[in-house]
Amino acid sequence: MREVNRGRLGAAIAAAVILTAVCTPTAWAGIAPPDGSRETDTPPPKGDSTPDGTLSATAGGVVYDRSKNGSGPTAGPVAPVSNWTPPACWYAPKYTPAEFKAYVEPIWNADSTGASWDATQRDRYVNGKPYTNFNLDRADQGYWWDSYVNKSFPPGWDACDKPYFWVDKGAPPPADVPEAITPEILAKLAYAEIRVPTTQVTLKPDSTSKVNLPTWAWLDKADFHPVSVTATVPVLNISATTTATPVSLKLEPGTSDATLFPASGECPINADGSIGAPYQAGNADQTPPCGVTYLRATSGTPYNLKATITWKIHWTGTGTDGGDLPDGTFGHDQHITVQEIQAVNR
Repeated sequence: MREVNRGRLGAAIAAAVILTAVCTPTAWAGIAPPDGSRETDTPPPKGDSTPDGTLSATAGGVVYDRSKNGSGPTAGPVAPVSNWTPPACWYAPKYTPAEFKAYVEPIWNADSTGASWDATQRDRYVNGKPYTNFNLDRADQGYWWDSYVNKSFPPGWDACDKPYFWVDKGAPPPADVPEAITPEILAKLAYAEIRVPTTQVTLKPDSTSKVNLPTWAWLDKADFHPVSVTATVPVLNISATTTATPVSLKLEPGTSDATLFPASGECPINADGSIGAPYQAGNADQTPPCGVTYLRATSGTPYNLKATITWKIHWTGTGTDGGDLPDGTFGHDQHITVQEIQAVNR
């Protein structure tokens, strides 16, 4: 284990001991953001709302505005179409000089991390190798940066193991810190906060169809719309907005005994923003632009028709036009009972 990891582990143990006496947070969990509040690296969701419906919650020094997000009891996260995942960890401001001093000194004084490690830390942050007295004389000029961890602890969450480092306001972080927070990283974090509503496709016939009778499927323009989340690091004055826009509907009939329209099952968005076309009287024998024909009746158990919306994900951020992130999908299941057409014998 590298020296810094031993240090973090020792600091965590020491802070846990001190917690009951002086309420000092643990090394992995305790942070004191530059605004003076105290949270955890991976806090439970919390926040407050403004009269206009803006919702904000903090995690890892990032503030999220979810006021333009999808809502409702069935809304959920999009699933990236690739193996892409949001950042597992990143670096951002965590302490002012006074907060940093107040945090680490009780850990050193507890003697639980070892005299040698404590001396090395004092040299680094107090004795000028390279920092002097926690940079207290530069309190209005910058912040101590540290790592933050994605609240779901994905693989790689512990990769950001550099010791605390100083960054002046307005200056870029060190070149050897690729995980330092940027608008692009904020955009990727906002991606994970996107929630899209479940969209139930309109079907005709709806829950009961007939063998060899086309079932029309469509979505009106009013049924779905773009959603977005904005992520911000206020002390750095940087932000990014990630927007999800619906682009197509994919149908999976739930059985191989079916014919899809189009054959791929992928129904594109129309020029007016709708998908497919509503069924009209007299269309029963026509081929729908989006739909399915079942070739075999159900027997007790309905077919599970899965309708999945593909969402195009794009981001913009401070000082940049941004770009695309992997498409995301979100689906909804509908049960379809298919009956044989009954003939009347005379």
